[in-house]
Amino acid sequence: MRIISGEAKGRTLYAPSGSDTRPTSDKIRGSLFNIIGSRVLDARVLDLFGGTGALALEALSRGAETAVIADNSRAAWQAIDRNARSVLKDDFEYRANILQMDYRSAIGALSGQMFDLVFLDPPYRMVQAYGEALSLLYASDMLAPGCLVVMERQKSADVALPEPFNVFDTRVYSDTAVDFVEIGAARVEETTED
Repeated sequence: MRIISGEAKGRTLYAPSGSDTRPTSDKIRGSLFNIIGSRVLDARVLDLFGGTGALALEALSRGAETAVIADNSRAAWQAIDRNARSVLKDDFEYRANILQMDYRSAIGALSGQMFDLVFLDPPYRMVQAYGEALSLLYASDMLAPGCLVVMERQKSADVALPEPFNVFDTRVYSDTAVDFVEIGAARVEETTED
């Protein structure tokens, strides 16, 4: 696993051992960032289920301004910290905030901050976490105007989103689906990627 593009292109990313962390593959990460395009530039990024930090660190490599990465696992927090220091070098303290806490606690701790790009990639068994995280973020007024939410889920998962969120694009990669979500956006059909 590595950073695919941007100022840290090619840097290797560390993943904790075991099956608790399910890193987004390089192929899926590359595809979703091609879809996001310039929306990552100068973005304030929030990744509530950091794992390895790959999504937020890829965003920072591609020009995002700052990132907050949360994960409640100590092993994941250590991997994210190691990866962020490798990717960001001297900018680490200014551009990354890594929290060892669950998504609910992280949202509470970040009250008053706003984000332009949010990644939601919880363990597949936590299907309710997508809607709950979005509801908490919306109620806390943490989503900047035009905020983009990227959700990675198991293709077969039936994810119920709260009002006023809507999926405007879905890409399918084998057993994984990536939903692109905005406030009030209209839904379009799924696209299967090879």
